[in-house]
Amino acid sequence: MKYPYTFIFTVLAVSALFLSSCKEEKKLPIYGLRDTETVKNADGSTTVDTIYQTIPAFKLLNQDSTYITNAQFKGKIYIADFFFTSCTSICPQMHRNLKTIYDQFQDNPEVMFLSHTIDFKYDKPSVLKKYAQKLGVDGPKWQFVYGPKETIYTMAEKNYLVAVQADSTNRDGYVHQGYLVLIDKDRRIRGAYDGTDAAQVAQLTKDIPVLLAEDKK
Repeated sequence: MKYPYTFIFTVLAVSALFLSSCKEEKKLPIYGLRDTETVKNADGSTTVDTIYQTIPAFKLLNQDSTYITNAQFKGKIYIADFFFTSCTSICPQMHRNLKTIYDQFQDNPEVMFLSHTIDFKYDKPSVLKKYAQKLGVDGPKWQFVYGPKETIYTMAEKNYLVAVQADSTNRDGYVHQGYLVLIDKDRRIRGAYDGTDAAQVAQLTKDIPVLLAEDKK
């Protein structure tokens, strides 16, 4: 399978590591597509604003069989990923690593987690609930969500820039990238980290406070 965004996010991850390690750099980069908009000011002058790609509104079922929307994440930063509960390859390691971050920020109300299952056949809310409990997660801070194939797969590839695919030739039936995608309070992508790479997971842990600090300046 060819991953259209593999090279892009590899470059982004390396760039994020470099930028975050630079002492002069106080803000994380903004990733994704962007456009410009000419705005007319009150005095008749014009300025050009940059319009960044954002995560669109969504409505998905969570592990408690309750619909959640982007409203639950208003005023929060969050880490998003794509997985499936029966995955035997990268998912277990990816979520063990993400759980360490969850534990560190469990008491911070400004940080949330959002895991989307790509198994539209099996991973119904009751299955996600058991998965969350086995992982040691309880409460609304970490949402595990299920939705129609077209909805989830479009969100993954078009909005979060993560490649996912149903694959009957794969022993698990699905293939996907293991990126942990950092989203800011304006729903913009601020980083992507390989969830199976200890160094990148550690960098994500360091970048979360940097992103939180932006709103306090």
